[in-house]
Amino acid sequence: MLDQPSLAITAWSEEDRPREKLLLKGKNALTDAELLAILLGAGSVGESAVALAQRILQHTDYNLHELGRRSIQDLQRFKGIGEAKAITIVAALELGRRRQLSDLRERPKISCSRDAYNVIAPILTDLYHEEFWLLLLNKANEVFARERLSSGGMAGTVVDVKMLFKASIDGRAAAVIAVHNHPSGNLQPSQADIDLTKRLRKAGEILDLPLLDHLIVSERGYFSFADEGRLV
Repeated sequence: MLDQPSLAITAWSEEDRPREKLLLKGKNALTDAELLAILLGAGSVGESAVALAQRILQHTDYNLHELGRRSIQDLQRFKGIGEAKAITIVAALELGRRRQLSDLRERPKISCSRDAYNVIAPILTDLYHEEFWLLLLNKANEVFARERLSSGGMAGTVVDVKMLFKASIDGRAAAVIAVHNHPSGNLQPSQADIDLTKRLRKAGEILDLPLLDHLIVSERGYFSFADEGRLV
């Protein structure tokens, strides 16, 4: 039934309707387009909500991070999307982003750079500006807090090393992982990134608060100073 996007959702079999499907099979059974269709509530003339959702996702390469970057005005450029629908989409995606910012109830254990990336990526990968964050770890290498230290522009952000370690000491961290994003998608560290990493490592040694890694993240993945042997 889903291969007939022009057919009104009310004409579909009940199990294929997004809301009914969610009730019958659970939220994990729905595609991104079906979840987005629920937010839209209705499609436009000759187009179901699911078809409209699929069209929006197609224009963002089916990338929810890219969709999260779209403003209300950007979304209104899609035929069938008015201000109310655009606001609903933006609000829902922002709520999902803030969920990632909430306190860590389960303390993820860090055993490799990928673990650290997974903890912070949902927060940073859809931003148009740079932010610098700190992951605070306990003696069991579990992340118990995420601290945003600075927010800048598209080309960089200023980090105060003293404030970084003050946050770590105040939080009683046993070790830290530094993280910042590159909105351009380029994962190669700049000379400023390299110099900052050296300063953080040296300061951590003096304070007996080791810097375990420095990650540069983007929607394309991440660069790990530790994995590349550049924490020396």
